[in-house]
Amino acid sequence: MPRYKLTVEYYGTPFHGWQSQLDGKGVQDAIEDAIEKFSGERVKVQAAGRTDSGVHATGQVFHLDLSKQWDSFRIAEAMNFHLKPLPIAITGHVPVPDHFEARFSALSRHYEFLILNRKARPTFMRNRVWHVPHALDADKMHEAAQLILGKHDFTTFRASMCQANSPIRTLDRLDVERRGEMIHVFASARSFLHNQVRSMVGSLVEVGRERWTPQDFRAALDAADRKACGPVSPPDGLYLIGVDYPDLDA
Repeated sequence: MPRYKLTVEYYGTPFHGWQSQLDGKGVQDAIEDAIEKFSGERVKVQAAGRTDSGVHATGQVFHLDLSKQWDSFRIAEAMNFHLKPLPIAITGHVPVPDHFEARFSALSRHYEFLILNRKARPTFMRNRVWHVPHALDADKMHEAAQLILGKHDFTTFRASMCQANSPIRTLDRLDVERRGEMIHVFASARSFLHNQVRSMVGSLVEVGRERWTPQDFRAALDAADRKACGPVSPPDGLYLIGVDYPDLDA
């Protein structure tokens, strides 16, 4: 069966996460409905990773199999037509070999978290950022972030309901940058645990508020204890911005 790799962006606030839901409110449900409307086939798609309720994506990737050959451009155009007016859009498309899998072929996943750091609440960016009205020291946050790069037991920053077999992960990037009123947190790894990014960001804000030192942040990781985690950030500011694959450009 022909296989296709598609890149999708979505505004996650109206949805109960990526994963298909019994009430049909998952992003996956909308994607599969759109496929059925243009192809007549009810297929299951596989994504690079699940995003939680309220989390957004600018570079989510999924693959699908169809029984007949289609031009990938036509698939993307047809899906975008049937996805209207939902805040979901197919932005990339390419046929791939049948051994490609959106989840298991991924080499790295990249997330960005946006923190609006000002007194005034967001208007245009509402539900798209985490509003923190207290002053944050982004340099201290970045200093702390560098202390947990590499391969570690990330139990502290793992949701209690996480279903991963192991808490061991290798964190390749965790950078904090201030750009005016906005603080950007960039995280990259081959894979992440459930709520890992939101847990790390929430604890980094404790450093930014000077409630924790950078060394406290590292000590929380070393504790390998969920109770050592700071408050978990809300989903609003989290974006899946890209997924890397071997020898694939689209």
